[in-house]
Amino acid sequence: MTHNFDPTSLREYDIRGIVGEALGPDDAHAIGRGFATLLRRAGGHRVAVGRDGRNSSPMLEEALVAGLTASGCDVVRIGMGPTPMLYYAEATLEVDGGIQITGSHNPGNYNGFKMVFQHLPFFGEDIQKLGQMAADGDWDEPAGDTSVTDYDILDAYVGRLMAGYAGGTYRVGWDTGNGAAGPVIEKLVKLLPGEHHTLFTEVDGDFPNHHPDPTEEKNLTQLKALVAEKQLDFGLAFDGDGDRIGAVDGLGRVVWGDQLLSILAEPVLRELPGATIIADVKASQALYDRIGELGGEPLMWKTGHSLIKTKMKETHAPLAGEMSGHIFFAHNYYGFDDAQYAAVRLIQALHVIGKSLTQLKDEMPQLVNTPEMRFQVDESRKFAVIDEVLDRLEAEGAEVNRTDGARVNTPDGWWLLRASNTQDVLVARAEARNQEGLDRLMAMIDAQLAASGLERGEQAGH
Repeated sequence: MTHNFDPTSLREYDIRGIVGEALGPDDAHAIGRGFATLLRRAGGHRVAVGRDGRNSSPMLEEALVAGLTASGCDVVRIGMGPTPMLYYAEATLEVDGGIQITGSHNPGNYNGFKMVFQHLPFFGEDIQKLGQMAADGDWDEPAGDTSVTDYDILDAYVGRLMAGYAGGTYRVGWDTGNGAAGPVIEKLVKLLPGEHHTLFTEVDGDFPNHHPDPTEEKNLTQLKALVAEKQLDFGLAFDGDGDRIGAVDGLGRVVWGDQLLSILAEPVLRELPGATIIADVKASQALYDRIGELGGEPLMWKTGHSLIKTKMKETHAPLAGEMSGHIFFAHNYYGFDDAQYAAVRLIQALHVIGKSLTQLKDEMPQLVNTPEMRFQVDESRKFAVIDEVLDRLEAEGAEVNRTDGARVNTPDGWWLLRASNTQDVLVARAEARNQEGLDRLMAMIDAQLAASGLERGEQAGH
């Protein structure tokens, strides 16, 4: 027995593809066989399995579970819920690993797998290893009988989100975008003090109301309308599998991932002065400055949830975040990205700081920045282009941070050019004090692209 994956499906942080084209039950079965084999060889034997609300998730779950048991692992199925609920199950149940079937924030025809192996992220070379094992048929056979059990963890998870809650009373809008976070949020708002209004909490794999990606402002239109109509204090939004958060203040202005992190950092740094707070290379300089002002140690790191989680363990950072709305709490929590937990901690942070989200947004530095710009580039060229850019910048004597691509500081502000780990795109971003400065930074990006034979041109979608 061997199996060949579509090479595009084995990504840096997860396995992902269009169902029926790059991903199907045979792939799910092979993932189960490979993962179970690796876990058995490492001394483990029980895996928690969860799934999001996509139409293809039950079919993939069935094949995955069959593959896990075929190579000798017991399975605990926790049912449908957000990815962080699976992470919570893996952290608290007597299991040795976990797999969530999820297409994350991709369109409804996609699906995929996010994995945890003995409480550590499973990514990069680990994922490539599953592909190699499948091609070689390098799978173990079961030594004895295996079991598949169902465990309803939803209430325990919601209870954990509320554990130690000491926040104020607010009027909040919640939009789960028909994603897997809906049932969790429905239970959570019944436990939180204050007044809560929910949108699109019924799980629907066709995402009929809007695409569940809170980093795209157009997906926050209905939430902004709800906040305005009911005159709420703020609104919160979640992606399709509940591991990324978005927010709007009382005036309907978006509070971006790095801005949320600057608010969440304040109570943490009051408790843990001098602690390291990690953010990715796409985050604003204002965030790094703010962490420093609050007495923290800002650390810029590579984009990617698995990379950030690994760096947190290494540096003992209590908190980390990405521009994309992944927020990771190790302070009083388990160190994984959990948008539901980030929502609870944000409400607590506002209470501790004693200011509204609108006031905190007002007080943030007024900077002009671009959204994340993405443009197609041939897979074989994407990393080479970044190397060429870095060489030219070095020759010019520019001030460059090479953590993840090229992040260049100039008197106007900064610009970033990096290769995506998950798609054939280059990602650019720039931030300045005013529009003229931003135009100069964009001209620098365009000049570097032109020198490598590219132009910004058509932006790629997610």
